Amino acid sequence: MTTLPEAFAAAMARLGPFTAVPRLSVAVSGGADSSALALLAQGWAAERGGDVLALIVDHGLRQDSAAEAALTASRLQGSGIASRVLTLADLHGAGLQERARAARYEILAAAARDAGRPHLLLGHHEADQAETVAMRAARGAGGAEGMPAWSARRDVVLVRPLLRVEPGELRVYLRARGIGWVEDPSNLLRRFERVRWRQAGVAPAATEAAAMARRVVEMEAAAFLARVATFHGEGFVRLDAPSAPASALAALLRSVGGADYKPRQGAVAALAQKLRPATLGGVRVVPAGRLGSGWLLCREPAACAPPIEARASVIWDQRFRLDAEPPPGSHFGALGADAAQFRKFNGLPTLVLRTMPCLRGPGDGAPLFPVQARFSPPAPVTSLPFFS
Repeated sequence: MTTLPEAFAAAMARLGPFTAVPRLSVAVSGGADSSALALLAQGWAAERGGDVLALIVDHGLRQDSAAEAALTASRLQGSGIASRVLTLADLHGAGLQERARAARYEILAAAARDAGRPHLLLGHHEADQAETVAMRAARGAGGAEGMPAWSARRDVVLVRPLLRVEPGELRVYLRARGIGWVEDPSNLLRRFERVRWRQAGVAPAATEAAAMARRVVEMEAAAFLARVATFHGEGFVRLDAPSAPASALAALLRSVGGADYKPRQGAVAALAQKLRPATLGGVRVVPAGRLGSGWLLCREPAACAPPIEARASVIWDQRFRLDAEPPPGSHFGALGADAAQFRKFNGLPTLVLRTMPCLRGPGDGAPLFPVQARFSPPAPVTSLPFFS
Protein backbone atom coordinates (compact mmCIF):
# COMPACT_ATOMS: atom_id res chain seq x y z
CA MET A 1 0.00 0.00 0.00
CA THR A 2 1.33 3.46 -0.97
CA THR A 3 2.05 5.74 1.96
CA LEU A 4 1.06 9.40 1.97
CA PRO A 5 4.69 10.62 1.59
CA GLU A 6 5.10 8.25 -1.37
CA ALA A 7 1.90 9.54 -2.97
CA PHE A 8 3.12 13.09 -2.40
CA ALA A 9 6.47 12.30 -4.01
CA ALA A 10 4.71 10.80 -7.03
CA ALA A 11 2.58 13.94 -7.40
CA MET A 12 5.65 16.17 -7.21
CA ALA A 13 7.33 14.06 -9.89
CA ARG A 14 4.34 14.66 -12.17
CA LEU A 15 4.26 18.39 -11.40
CA GLY A 16 7.99 19.12 -11.82
CA PRO A 17 10.61 19.69 -12.79
CA PHE A 18 11.87 21.55 -9.75
CA THR A 19 15.40 22.74 -9.09
CA ALA A 20 17.95 20.12 -8.06
CA VAL A 21 17.91 21.60 -4.53
CA PRO A 22 14.25 22.55 -4.14
CA ARG A 23 13.37 25.66 -2.14
CA LEU A 24 9.60 25.76 -1.91
CA SER A 25 7.04 28.10 -0.40
CA VAL A 26 3.89 26.64 1.15
CA ALA A 27 0.67 28.49 1.94
CA VAL A 28 -0.36 27.43 5.45
CA SER A 29 -3.66 28.46 7.01
CA GLY A 30 -3.09 26.41 10.14
CA GLY A 31 -5.80 23.92 9.21
CA ALA A 32 -5.15 20.21 8.86
CA ASP A 33 -4.80 20.21 5.08
CA SER A 34 -2.15 22.93 4.76
CA SER A 35 -0.34 21.81 7.93
CA ALA A 36 0.03 18.31 6.50
CA LEU A 37 1.13 19.79 3.20
CA ALA A 38 3.90 21.75 4.91
CA LEU A 39 5.21 18.61 6.63
CA LEU A 40 5.05 16.53 3.46
CA ALA A 41 6.77 19.22 1.44
CA GLN A 42 9.50 19.67 4.05
CA GLY A 43 10.24 15.95 4.08
CA TRP A 44 10.30 15.77 0.29
CA ALA A 45 12.53 18.83 -0.07
CA ALA A 46 14.90 17.77 2.73
CA GLU A 47 15.54 14.44 1.00
CA ARG A 48 16.86 16.50 -1.92
CA GLY A 49 18.90 18.94 0.15
CA GLY A 50 16.27 21.67 0.08
CA ASP A 51 13.70 23.13 2.43
CA VAL A 52 10.39 24.99 2.59
CA LEU A 53 9.18 28.33 3.86
CA ALA A 54 5.67 28.34 5.30
CA LEU A 55 3.69 31.49 4.51
CA ILE A 56 0.93 32.06 7.07
CA VAL A 57 -1.73 34.69 6.33
CA ASP A 58 -3.31 36.49 9.27
CA HIS A 59 -6.52 37.48 7.48
CA GLY A 60 -7.93 39.46 10.38
CA LEU A 61 -11.47 38.27 9.70
CA ARG A 62 -11.82 36.75 13.16
CA GLN A 63 -10.74 38.05 16.54
CA ASP A 64 -8.47 35.04 17.09
CA SER A 65 -6.74 35.15 13.71
CA ALA A 66 -3.46 36.67 14.98
CA ALA A 67 -3.22 34.16 17.81
CA GLU A 68 -3.98 31.28 15.42
CA ALA A 69 -1.25 32.47 13.05
CA ALA A 70 1.25 32.62 15.91
CA LEU A 71 0.23 29.15 17.12
CA THR A 72 0.63 27.76 13.62
CA ALA A 73 4.09 29.29 13.30
CA SER A 74 5.06 27.74 16.64
CA ARG A 75 3.85 24.30 15.58
CA LEU A 76 5.78 24.51 12.34
CA GLN A 77 8.91 25.65 14.13
CA GLY A 78 8.65 22.56 16.32
CA SER A 79 8.85 20.48 13.15
CA GLY A 80 11.85 22.40 11.85
CA ILE A 81 9.91 24.47 9.32
CA ALA A 82 10.65 28.17 8.96
CA SER A 83 7.63 30.43 8.58
CA ARG A 84 6.60 33.99 7.92
CA VAL A 85 3.32 35.56 9.05
CA LEU A 86 1.71 37.87 6.48
CA THR A 87 -0.96 40.33 7.61
CA LEU A 88 -3.77 41.44 5.32
CA ALA A 89 -5.09 44.97 5.31
CA ASP A 90 -8.46 45.57 6.94
CA LEU A 91 -11.12 43.73 4.92
CA HIS A 92 -14.77 44.62 5.37
CA GLY A 93 -17.84 45.32 3.25
CA ALA A 94 -19.53 43.65 0.30
CA GLY A 95 -17.99 40.64 -1.41
CA LEU A 96 -15.78 40.00 1.59
CA GLN A 97 -14.95 36.36 0.83
CA GLU A 98 -14.00 37.03 -2.78
CA ARG A 99 -11.89 40.06 -1.88
CA ALA A 100 -10.20 38.20 0.96
CA ARG A 101 -9.39 35.29 -1.36
CA ALA A 102 -7.85 37.61 -3.97
CA ALA A 103 -5.88 39.46 -1.29
CA ARG A 104 -4.53 36.19 0.14
CA TYR A 105 -3.29 35.03 -3.24
CA GLU A 106 -1.71 38.39 -3.92
CA ILE A 107 0.17 38.61 -0.63
CA LEU A 108 1.22 34.95 -0.80
CA ALA A 109 2.53 35.29 -4.36
CA ALA A 110 4.44 38.45 -3.48
CA ALA A 111 6.04 36.81 -0.44
CA ALA A 112 7.00 33.69 -2.42
CA ARG A 113 8.54 35.80 -5.15
CA ASP A 114 10.41 38.05 -2.72
CA ALA A 115 11.80 35.00 -0.90
CA GLY A 116 13.15 33.59 -4.16
CA ARG A 117 10.82 30.58 -3.90
CA PRO A 118 8.61 30.81 -6.99
CA HIS A 119 6.90 27.43 -6.47
CA LEU A 120 3.99 28.11 -4.11
CA LEU A 121 2.31 24.92 -2.84
CA LEU A 122 -1.40 25.01 -1.95
CA GLY A 123 -3.25 22.45 0.18
CA HIS A 124 -6.39 21.79 -1.87
CA HIS A 125 -7.32 18.11 -1.78
CA GLU A 126 -9.64 15.66 -3.53
CA ALA A 127 -12.81 16.80 -1.73
CA ASP A 128 -12.01 20.47 -2.44
CA GLN A 129 -11.71 19.60 -6.11
CA ALA A 130 -15.04 17.77 -6.14
CA GLU A 131 -16.76 20.74 -4.48
CA THR A 132 -15.20 23.17 -6.95
CA VAL A 133 -16.38 21.13 -9.93
CA ALA A 134 -19.88 20.81 -8.49
CA MET A 135 -20.17 24.53 -7.79
CA ARG A 136 -18.97 25.56 -11.23
CA ALA A 137 -21.05 22.97 -13.05
CA ALA A 138 -24.16 24.28 -11.26
CA ARG A 139 -23.61 27.71 -12.79
CA GLY A 140 -24.22 26.58 -16.35
CA ALA A 141 -23.15 24.42 -19.26
CA GLY A 142 -19.41 24.18 -19.67
CA GLY A 143 -18.77 25.27 -16.13
CA ALA A 144 -17.34 22.04 -14.77
CA GLU A 145 -13.83 23.36 -14.36
CA GLY A 146 -11.59 22.11 -11.60
CA MET A 147 -8.58 23.64 -9.92
CA PRO A 148 -5.39 23.03 -11.89
CA ALA A 149 -2.65 21.06 -10.20
CA TRP A 150 -0.09 23.37 -11.82
CA SER A 151 -0.64 26.91 -13.09
CA ALA A 152 1.58 29.89 -13.79
CA ARG A 153 0.65 33.26 -12.36
CA ARG A 154 3.22 35.66 -13.74
CA ASP A 155 6.47 34.87 -11.93
CA VAL A 156 4.96 32.46 -9.38
CA VAL A 157 3.88 28.86 -10.04
CA LEU A 158 0.91 27.53 -8.05
CA VAL A 159 1.24 23.82 -7.29
CA ARG A 160 -1.50 21.64 -5.77
CA PRO A 161 0.04 18.21 -5.10
CA LEU A 162 -2.82 16.90 -2.92
CA LEU A 163 -5.66 16.83 -5.46
CA ARG A 164 -5.69 13.02 -5.39
CA VAL A 165 -5.59 12.81 -1.58
CA GLU A 166 -8.66 12.44 0.60
CA PRO A 167 -8.79 14.92 3.51
CA GLY A 168 -9.13 12.12 6.06
CA GLU A 169 -5.68 10.82 5.10
CA LEU A 170 -4.16 14.18 5.98
CA ARG A 171 -5.67 14.16 9.46
CA VAL A 172 -4.52 10.60 10.09
CA TYR A 173 -1.03 11.66 9.04
CA LEU A 174 -1.00 14.59 11.48
CA ARG A 175 -2.38 12.55 14.37
CA ALA A 176 0.29 9.89 13.83
CA ARG A 177 2.91 12.60 14.22
CA GLY A 178 1.23 14.17 17.24
CA ILE A 179 0.66 17.49 15.51
CA GLY A 180 -2.46 19.60 16.05
CA TRP A 181 -4.18 22.06 13.74
CA VAL A 182 -6.63 24.97 13.80
CA GLU A 183 -10.31 24.41 13.02
CA ASP A 184 -11.83 27.36 11.18
CA PRO A 185 -15.41 27.94 12.45
CA SER A 186 -16.37 29.57 9.14
CA ASN A 187 -16.14 26.10 7.58
CA LEU A 188 -19.52 25.39 9.24
CA LEU A 189 -21.35 28.55 8.12
CA ARG A 190 -23.99 27.68 5.54
CA ARG A 191 -24.08 31.20 4.11
CA PHE A 192 -20.97 30.21 2.16
CA GLU A 193 -21.61 28.25 -1.03
CA ARG A 194 -18.71 25.85 -0.56
CA VAL A 195 -19.90 24.94 2.93
CA ARG A 196 -23.37 24.07 1.60
CA TRP A 197 -21.88 21.80 -1.05
CA ARG A 198 -19.57 20.19 1.51
CA GLN A 199 -22.42 19.46 3.89
CA ALA A 200 -24.55 18.07 1.06
CA GLY A 201 -21.73 15.71 0.12
CA VAL A 202 -20.02 15.54 -3.27
CA ALA A 203 -18.39 12.34 -4.45
CA PRO A 204 -14.81 13.05 -5.60
CA ALA A 205 -15.21 10.40 -8.29
CA ALA A 206 -17.69 12.71 -10.02
CA THR A 207 -14.80 14.94 -11.06
CA GLU A 208 -13.51 12.39 -13.58
CA ALA A 209 -16.72 12.41 -15.63
CA ALA A 210 -16.81 16.19 -15.45
CA ALA A 211 -13.18 16.32 -16.57
CA MET A 212 -13.87 14.22 -19.65
CA ALA A 213 -16.82 16.42 -20.60
CA ARG A 214 -14.73 19.52 -20.06
CA ARG A 215 -11.92 18.11 -22.19
CA VAL A 216 -14.32 17.72 -25.14
CA VAL A 217 -15.43 21.34 -24.74
CA GLU A 218 -11.85 22.61 -24.61
CA MET A 219 -10.76 20.59 -27.64
CA GLU A 220 -13.67 21.98 -29.64
CA ALA A 221 -12.80 25.51 -28.55
CA ALA A 222 -9.14 25.03 -29.47
CA ALA A 223 -10.04 23.73 -32.94
CA PHE A 224 -12.40 26.67 -33.48
CA LEU A 225 -9.78 29.24 -32.46
CA ALA A 226 -7.15 27.63 -34.67
CA ARG A 227 -9.48 28.07 -37.66
CA VAL A 228 -10.86 31.58 -37.22
CA ALA A 229 -8.94 33.56 -34.57
CA THR A 230 -5.89 35.72 -35.35
CA PHE A 231 -3.92 37.09 -32.41
CA HIS A 232 -2.02 40.35 -32.84
CA GLY A 233 0.93 41.47 -30.77
CA GLU A 234 -0.69 44.88 -30.29
CA GLY A 235 -3.08 43.20 -27.87
CA PHE A 236 -6.16 42.41 -29.92
CA VAL A 237 -7.77 39.50 -31.75
CA ARG A 238 -9.68 39.26 -35.02
CA LEU A 239 -12.38 36.61 -34.93
CA ASP A 240 -13.62 35.73 -38.42
CA ALA A 241 -16.95 34.17 -37.44
CA PRO A 242 -20.53 35.28 -36.72
CA SER A 243 -20.67 33.30 -33.48
CA ALA A 244 -18.38 31.27 -31.26
CA PRO A 245 -18.37 28.47 -28.70
CA ALA A 246 -18.85 30.13 -25.34
CA SER A 247 -15.67 28.56 -23.97
CA ALA A 248 -13.63 29.93 -26.90
CA LEU A 249 -15.06 33.42 -26.53
CA ALA A 250 -14.45 33.35 -22.77
CA ALA A 251 -10.79 32.44 -23.34
CA LEU A 252 -10.37 35.30 -25.83
CA LEU A 253 -12.01 37.84 -23.52
CA ARG A 254 -9.76 36.73 -20.69
CA SER A 255 -6.58 37.08 -22.74
CA VAL A 256 -7.42 40.40 -24.40
CA GLY A 257 -8.63 41.84 -21.10
CA GLY A 258 -5.57 40.68 -19.19
CA ALA A 259 -7.76 38.95 -16.61
CA ASP A 260 -6.88 36.04 -14.35
CA TYR A 261 -10.40 34.64 -14.70
CA LYS A 262 -13.08 34.49 -17.37
CA PRO A 263 -16.19 36.73 -17.33
CA ARG A 264 -19.51 35.44 -16.02
CA GLN A 265 -20.75 32.45 -18.01
CA GLY A 266 -24.25 33.78 -18.63
CA ALA A 267 -23.06 37.02 -20.21
CA VAL A 268 -20.47 35.18 -22.33
CA ALA A 269 -23.02 32.62 -23.55
CA ALA A 270 -25.48 35.32 -24.61
CA LEU A 271 -22.83 37.14 -26.66
CA ALA A 272 -21.35 33.94 -28.10
CA GLN A 273 -24.63 32.90 -29.74
CA LYS A 274 -24.46 35.93 -32.04
CA LEU A 275 -21.48 38.25 -31.95
CA ARG A 276 -22.41 41.93 -31.91
CA PRO A 277 -20.98 45.24 -30.69
CA ALA A 278 -20.58 44.88 -26.93
CA THR A 279 -18.30 45.46 -23.96
CA LEU A 280 -17.63 42.55 -21.63
CA GLY A 281 -14.83 41.79 -19.18
CA GLY A 282 -12.98 45.00 -20.04
CA VAL A 283 -13.01 44.08 -23.75
CA ARG A 284 -14.76 45.79 -26.66
CA VAL A 285 -16.25 43.67 -29.46
CA VAL A 286 -16.51 45.72 -32.67
CA PRO A 287 -16.73 44.99 -36.43
CA ALA A 288 -13.30 44.33 -37.94
CA GLY A 289 -13.88 47.00 -40.61
CA ARG A 290 -10.85 47.64 -42.79
CA LEU A 291 -8.94 44.82 -41.07
CA GLY A 292 -11.18 42.23 -42.70
CA SER A 293 -14.34 40.28 -42.07
CA GLY A 294 -15.61 39.31 -38.67
CA TRP A 295 -15.01 41.00 -35.34
CA LEU A 296 -12.24 42.61 -33.36
CA LEU A 297 -11.81 41.96 -29.65
CA CYS A 298 -9.91 44.94 -28.22
CA ARG A 299 -9.16 46.23 -24.75
CA GLU A 300 -11.71 48.78 -23.54
CA PRO A 301 -9.75 52.07 -23.20
CA ALA A 302 -11.63 53.11 -20.05
CA ALA A 303 -10.74 49.78 -18.41
CA CYS A 304 -6.97 50.16 -18.88
CA ALA A 305 -4.90 50.41 -15.72
CA PRO A 306 -3.36 53.79 -14.84
CA PRO A 307 0.29 54.41 -15.74
CA ILE A 308 2.94 52.83 -13.54
CA GLU A 309 6.58 53.59 -12.83
CA ALA A 310 8.60 52.30 -15.75
CA ARG A 311 11.37 49.78 -15.26
CA ALA A 312 12.66 46.86 -17.31
CA SER A 313 10.34 43.81 -17.31
CA VAL A 314 7.53 45.61 -15.48
CA ILE A 315 4.00 44.58 -16.54
CA TRP A 316 1.30 47.17 -17.15
CA ASP A 317 -2.44 46.48 -17.27
CA GLN A 318 -1.74 42.75 -16.82
CA ARG A 319 -1.07 42.69 -20.58
CA PHE A 320 2.20 44.32 -21.66
CA ARG A 321 5.72 43.63 -20.40
CA LEU A 322 8.35 46.34 -20.96
CA ASP A 323 11.39 44.73 -22.59
CA ALA A 324 13.76 47.72 -22.66
CA GLU A 325 15.45 49.81 -19.97
CA PRO A 326 13.31 52.98 -19.86
CA PRO A 327 14.53 56.55 -19.39
CA PRO A 328 14.85 57.49 -15.69
CA GLY A 329 11.68 58.87 -14.12
CA SER A 330 9.40 57.73 -16.94
CA HIS A 331 6.01 56.05 -16.66
CA PHE A 332 4.52 53.13 -18.59
CA GLY A 333 0.84 53.30 -19.56
CA ALA A 334 -1.76 53.68 -22.28
CA LEU A 335 -1.24 55.88 -25.32
CA GLY A 336 -4.78 57.14 -24.79
CA ALA A 337 -5.85 60.37 -26.49
CA ASP A 338 -2.35 60.78 -27.95
CA ALA A 339 -3.30 58.00 -30.39
CA ALA A 340 -4.43 60.85 -32.66
CA GLN A 341 -0.75 61.63 -33.32
CA PHE A 342 -0.15 58.11 -34.64
CA ARG A 343 -3.24 57.51 -36.79
CA LYS A 344 -1.27 55.81 -39.53
CA PHE A 345 0.70 53.46 -37.28
CA ASN A 346 0.50 49.98 -38.84
CA GLY A 347 -2.97 50.77 -40.17
CA LEU A 348 -4.50 50.05 -36.77
CA PRO A 349 -7.87 51.37 -35.60
CA THR A 350 -7.81 54.21 -33.09
CA LEU A 351 -9.52 51.94 -30.58
CA VAL A 352 -6.50 49.63 -30.60
CA LEU A 353 -3.95 52.46 -30.58
CA ARG A 354 -5.50 54.07 -27.52
CA THR A 355 -4.93 50.89 -25.50
CA MET A 356 -1.35 50.26 -26.62
CA PRO A 357 1.50 51.04 -24.22
CA CYS A 358 3.80 54.03 -24.37
CA LEU A 359 6.39 55.71 -22.15
CA ARG A 360 6.07 59.24 -20.80
CA GLY A 361 8.99 61.15 -19.37
CA PRO A 362 9.00 63.28 -16.22
CA GLY A 363 9.03 66.53 -18.22
CA ASP A 364 6.24 67.46 -20.61
CA GLY A 365 4.74 63.96 -20.58
CA ALA A 366 5.04 63.60 -24.35
CA PRO A 367 4.53 59.97 -25.39
CA LEU A 368 7.40 57.80 -26.53
CA PHE A 369 5.70 55.42 -28.99
CA PRO A 370 6.07 52.68 -30.04
CA VAL A 371 8.05 51.05 -27.24
CA GLN A 372 9.71 47.66 -26.82
CA ALA A 373 6.89 45.85 -25.07
CA ARG A 374 5.43 42.37 -25.44
CA PHE A 375 1.76 41.43 -25.22
CA SER A 376 1.92 39.16 -22.17
CA PRO A 377 -1.50 38.44 -20.65
CA PRO A 378 -1.84 36.04 -17.69
CA ALA A 379 -1.00 32.49 -18.72
CA PRO A 380 -4.00 30.14 -18.93
CA VAL A 381 -4.26 27.33 -16.45
CA THR A 382 -2.82 24.04 -17.57
CA SER A 383 -4.88 21.57 -19.55
CA LEU A 384 -6.45 18.48 -18.01
CA PRO A 385 -6.29 19.83 -14.43
CA PHE A 386 -8.28 16.88 -13.00
CA PHE A 387 -5.71 14.26 -13.98
CA SER A 388 -2.60 15.81 -12.47
